[in-house]
Amino acid sequence: MVDTVLYFESLSGHQFRILRAVKNRFGPTDEIGVFEMRLEGLKEVENPSALFLNDADRGSPGTAVLAGMEGTRPILVEMQGLVAPSTLGTPRRAVVGWDPNRLSMLLAVLEARCGVRLGSHDVYLNVAGGLRLTEPAADLAAAAALLSSFTGHAVPDDTVYFGEVSLTGAVRAVGHTDQRLKEAAKLGFSRAVVPAASLAGDRAVEGITLGPVSQLEELVAWFALPAH
Repeated sequence: MVDTVLYFESLSGHQFRILRAVKNRFGPTDEIGVFEMRLEGLKEVENPSALFLNDADRGSPGTAVLAGMEGTRPILVEMQGLVAPSTLGTPRRAVVGWDPNRLSMLLAVLEARCGVRLGSHDVYLNVAGGLRLTEPAADLAAAAALLSSFTGHAVPDDTVYFGEVSLTGAVRAVGHTDQRLKEAAKLGFSRAVVPAASLAGDRAVEGITLGPVSQLEELVAWFALPAH
């Protein structure tokens, strides 16, 4: 009888390892541990958010920082998008570290609800650092990265994003808002684009200015999309 099943996951070329529980009879299975492989062996990474952020990429078109959650642990990770005109009859859709079906849904919402014409473009999305995301709260950050690449307008490098996008284009509230904001403030971010519905009650976090959105169209408008 097995009460817990643990495994390490990693990508070739990365020095860190993620420990996941895929079965746990007496506890959660959505917690992770992050370790770095060194000469002396595996060492715990006490601040995984700093590991998944690259200062060289921030501020470039096509990047946005997600304030995400892995179990009960807040973690900041960079999402990278690339939108380029396609020379193929059927444009490519490629994603690493995120659900491909989620990407297809997000692109459909951008086109049908927001008028962003991506049907003649190749679309690539990557979660930097090799992390694998599963939570719907990554929708808003993914949309910001793709819109940034499409328009060539970089997102502010002091801003984080989180929120779930529905098929109607509404930005839905997600859990653990306070933890996400506190982690962002701790790492020097000063602004957060969040679902308006998440701001019920007192959500003030020192050092963080909130930019609530209720519809994906509001995020599209921030990028001043040209007519297509």
